[in-house]
Amino acid sequence: MTASSSSASGNHSLLPTHIAIVPDGNGRWAEKRGLSRLEGHREGMENMYRLVEYVDEYKIPYLTLYGFSTENWSRPEEEVLGLFSSLTEFIKRTSPDVHRRGIKINHIGRLSELPEEFRQSIIDAVELTENNTGMTLNIAFNYGGRAEITDAIRRIIDDGIPSEKITEDMIENYLYTAGMPSVDLLIRTSDERRLSNFLIWQTSYSEYYFTKVLWPDFRKKDIDKALEFYRQRKRRFGGL
Repeated sequence: MTASSSSASGNHSLLPTHIAIVPDGNGRWAEKRGLSRLEGHREGMENMYRLVEYVDEYKIPYLTLYGFSTENWSRPEEEVLGLFSSLTEFIKRTSPDVHRRGIKINHIGRLSELPEEFRQSIIDAVELTENNTGMTLNIAFNYGGRAEITDAIRRIIDDGIPSEKITEDMIENYLYTAGMPSVDLLIRTSDERRLSNFLIWQTSYSEYYFTKVLWPDFRKKDIDKALEFYRQRKRRFGGL
């Protein structure tokens, strides 16, 4: 836990070092308004950008956003293709401003399996911001916690490391988030209360904050509530 003073509203004195967000509820938000699910996803993208800006005002060092899971491929093909098309345009449009803010974009997940144009937009965004020293923004596309651990084990075996040399610290160095701190605060919207295969190693001692607010309606005041919840927690990490 990092002690800090906040420049954003709320003036919280104790802030997490690493926040992870599962931005759930785009489809339900759209259905309530008679819109298509894809329109809900587009609104969710715009809100994601607004919230990145706001979290950055708190000077949080790490923010990880769940964009598309390894399980999401089972959704209707039309929805998946439309989502990636919208995401490609979104990343191309917003990454220059993210760069100007000094934010470093990092991708976690199986990049090679993503559609070519979308994959290239991520690569370009990562390369554009790679030397930035502000907040690290992890975007998780084609990500799964089990897949991440499986990939880590494969790389350990490929590197010929004997079993007696394998430690928890070593495994962490083979995860997509190597070199980053574990998640302090995990936020999930739309009143879903599960991890959904997201950062299952990195959230082992996280504080979980669940809210009924659908992601497109999640605003600054909701981030403030989550941070206030975190500030009031007493984190023991298994101790007394």
